[in-house]
Amino acid sequence: MGIDNHSKSFAAVSADGKRNLIGLDFIELTEALTARGLEKFRASQVWSWIYIRGARDFKDMTSLAKPTRDMLDEYFTIARPTVTQHQKSEDGTQKWLLRMQDGQEVESVHIPEEDRGALCVSSQVGCTLTCRFCHTGTQRLVRNLEPGEIVAQIMLARDYLNEWAAVSPEGVAKTRGTKPGRKTDVMPVRLLTNIVMMGMGEPLYNYENVAKALRIVMQDDGIAIGKRRITLSTSGVVPMIKRCGEELEVNLAVSLHAVTDELRDQIVPLNRKYPIKELLQACRDYPAASNSRRITFEYVMLKGVNDSPVDAKELVRLLRGIPAKINLIPFNAWPGAPFECSDWGTIQKFGDIVNEAGYASPVRTPRGRDIMAACGQLKSASLKLSATERAAIDKIISEKDKAQGLTATGL
Repeated sequence: MGIDNHSKSFAAVSADGKRNLIGLDFIELTEALTARGLEKFRASQVWSWIYIRGARDFKDMTSLAKPTRDMLDEYFTIARPTVTQHQKSEDGTQKWLLRMQDGQEVESVHIPEEDRGALCVSSQVGCTLTCRFCHTGTQRLVRNLEPGEIVAQIMLARDYLNEWAAVSPEGVAKTRGTKPGRKTDVMPVRLLTNIVMMGMGEPLYNYENVAKALRIVMQDDGIAIGKRRITLSTSGVVPMIKRCGEELEVNLAVSLHAVTDELRDQIVPLNRKYPIKELLQACRDYPAASNSRRITFEYVMLKGVNDSPVDAKELVRLLRGIPAKINLIPFNAWPGAPFECSDWGTIQKFGDIVNEAGYASPVRTPRGRDIMAACGQLKSASLKLSATERAAIDKIISEKDKAQGLTATGL
């Protein structure tokens, strides 16, 4: 299941025929440059300018001779997506609506904390799935994002947060948290420290492109965000979970949201293909999981649907033996949403049961609700839906269910 990304390239070549270097791994970058007559060592210089210093124009690559910069500008680009909307929440959360080369749009969100910050990154235009509580799931799947489009979301956030190294060795060292010529444990406070693949789309239905992008992001001599600071969230694409753990070793988050197949079939329709028992076995077998790197189970609190004490006790029973923590997520409403958020007292009681069983169960504080940037609210455009538009959304969901061989039944 998924989209064939190889039939047409949406990001690798710009409108004027230039090849985008963002998203190429180091070997590909070297091959692209040497094919234009440059020496191999130039690849290291260009890589450094792109991924350590965040250059946005070849003319800024001052360690290269002007004829070299002119040649690079003639054949290549290092363009970011176009920001068509930038919103900042009263709590500091920022959301960008980004237009890709072919005109398709996705959203990414930066969530700041006191001593760190996470960027929520999208992997698809629209979504493969139809989770009933998720705004993105009401949008049809258009296509997978390419590696460069995924990496560029991170680069653009760093642009806005002004978190690239300066040109000098001292500037690079400051960004790295080291002094020129030697290592130190002193690290500066950074605003973008973590990546969460929790934006638009199902990452494991675009695994090849997501994996390539994350390898670029994790590379030490570049953006250098390590595997322990990257979390990939899945709704439960069971066959891909083991491969993700073996090859990427990133943290895993699972959108669980229900403790019975009967209920999960309805609110996370992918469950009809990969039921809870299979999903949890894949989690038990996840190669990167340990007591120090627990799997996060995301559980959205839906009033009168999945929030009873019986549900909490069954959740504890299901997760027995899995190194896990549970994120309780107050439902973030969107126009036309079919659910309500559980009452605070109900969420507290649910959390108490889980905590008493020995599982950490923090309640995720909603961030960016005022700009539709909270969990489950992302979409390619911020919409105020009329009754006609809500009916159109219902039709889209029904059609997507039929395409996946599912029978749509409401709650």
